[in-house]
Amino acid sequence: MGLNVSMSVLRRLNIEALLRHAFTSGTFTAAEAMEATSLTRATVLGLCDELTVAGWIEEAEDSRAAGLSRRGRPARRHRLRAGAGLVIGVDAGRSGYRAMAADLRGAALATARRELDPATVDRELRISTVQELVREVREASASTAPLLVTVIGIPAPVDSHGASPIEVGTFWRLMNSGFPAHLDGPVVVENDANLSALAEHAQHPEVNMATLLVGERIGAGLMVDGHLLHGALGGAGEMRFLEAALQDDIGAEGVASLARRWTLEGLATGRSSPALAAIPADALSAVDVFAAGQAGDELARDVLDRIGERIARIAAILVSLLGVERIVMAGAVASSLEPVLQRTREVLPDIAYAPFPELVASGLGRDVVVRGAIEHAVSRLREDPLALLDPPT
Repeated sequence: MGLNVSMSVLRRLNIEALLRHAFTSGTFTAAEAMEATSLTRATVLGLCDELTVAGWIEEAEDSRAAGLSRRGRPARRHRLRAGAGLVIGVDAGRSGYRAMAADLRGAALATARRELDPATVDRELRISTVQELVREVREASASTAPLLVTVIGIPAPVDSHGASPIEVGTFWRLMNSGFPAHLDGPVVVENDANLSALAEHAQHPEVNMATLLVGERIGAGLMVDGHLLHGALGGAGEMRFLEAALQDDIGAEGVASLARRWTLEGLATGRSSPALAAIPADALSAVDVFAAGQAGDELARDVLDRIGERIARIAAILVSLLGVERIVMAGAVASSLEPVLQRTREVLPDIAYAPFPELVASGLGRDVVVRGAIEHAVSRLREDPLALLDPPT
C-alpha cells in the first residue's frame, strides 16, 4: 500500500511538472521538457502520449518541418492544446459589467458587456447580470471544453479567501455579492485594481509597479518583487488614507469624478469655458475636459494641472513606501490621460526624491480588469495545473 501511494504521488508530481512546462512554453521537444523538469526521457515521452490521449497537449509539426533541424531523425514536438479548457474573466463594476471567455493561452474567444444604473442595482441584479454574461460568452465562444475557472473583479478590497470587510459599510457588501454560490465550477473573486495590476505586470514581469485604477474612485494594485500584495483584509492598495495624507476631503475620489467636480465648480464661480459650459452637467465627462484642455481651454487646463499634481503626490507616496519603478494609470479614461501625466512628470521632481518612476497610461482601456481576470485564471493554471485540470488516471 505504501509503495502504491508513493508511486501515485510521484506520478502526480511528474504530470504536474510536464503540464507546467507545457503552460509556460510554446512547442517543446522531449529534450527541452527533460531539461525543464528533470524527468527522464522515457517518463517525458510516456506522459506526452498520455496527456495527448487525455486531450491536454497535442503533437505539433516536427523539428524538421518547423525548420529547426536538417539532419537525422526529426524530433517530435508537443504543445499545450489551448482549446482543451475554457476560462472566463468578469469585471463586475459599479455600473459597467464586462465578461470575456478565453482559451488556456489567454486568447480571447468571446466578449460581452452590460451597463446598469448603479442606483437601481441590488445584490440579486448583480448576480443575475454576471450569470447572464458568463452564459453569453460561454455560448459565444463555441467551445465545448470544460469551464475550468471564472475570475470576477469587484470594486472592493478582497482577501486571499475572496472575502471583503463587510462591517465597514453596505457598498463593499453589495459589490462582493456571493458570486461563487451562483456560478458553475471554481470561482475566484478579486479586487479590480489588483486584476488591473496583473494585466499590466504580465507585459512587464520584471518591474516593481503600481497600477492605479482611476475612474469614479481610485484604487491601486501593487506588484512588488513579483508578488501581488493583498495585506490584512485585502487592504493593500486601498486609497482611503489619501484624505489624511493630502489633508482634504476628496480622499480616494477618482480622476473621472475630479474632472467633473472641478470643472463644474469653476463654471459655478464664473470661470469662462464656452466648450464645457455647453455640455449639460449630467453629461459632462472627463474625456470632454481633457479634450478641451488640449484645445487650449483655460479652465480645462487648470483642471488637468490640478489632477496631474494630485497624481504626483500619490506617486511620491507609492515610490517612497514601496520602491515601485513604474506607475500605470488604468481604466476607461486612460487613453486621454497623457496631458495629465505630463503635468505629473513636471511636478514630481519638486515634491519627491529620485529615482522617479516611469509614469504611463495603460493601453488596455476598458478591458484592463477583465484582461487581468483572464491573466489571473491562466496564472493559476500555470502555477498549479492539477488544481483545476482532471489528470489522466
